[in-house]
Amino acid sequence: MIDLKNLDDLARKLSDLVPPGLKDARADLEQNFKSTLQAGLGKLDLVTREEFEVQRAVLLRTREKLDAMERALTVLEAKLAEPGASKN
Repeated sequence: MIDLKNLDDLARKLSDLVPPGLKDARADLEQNFKSTLQAGLGKLDLVTREEFEVQRAVLLRTREKLDAMERALTVLEAKLAEPGASKN
């Protein structure tokens, strides 16, 4: 979910960039900036930091399991390649 405080801060910073002649419309512009930012960010396929960290942990565990399986396969292949290994 998008942090609304950060969105408010960004809209406020954008409204601060408004030329002095348009300062009367500053509040309206700030609200428009905020609405536009919310709409644009809402269309993006974003995940929360928590969801990202969960998926990162899953990927790390999967990599660890894959590495262990690759090591076990290497050991098995070495045993099969030894002279005198039984062949079925």
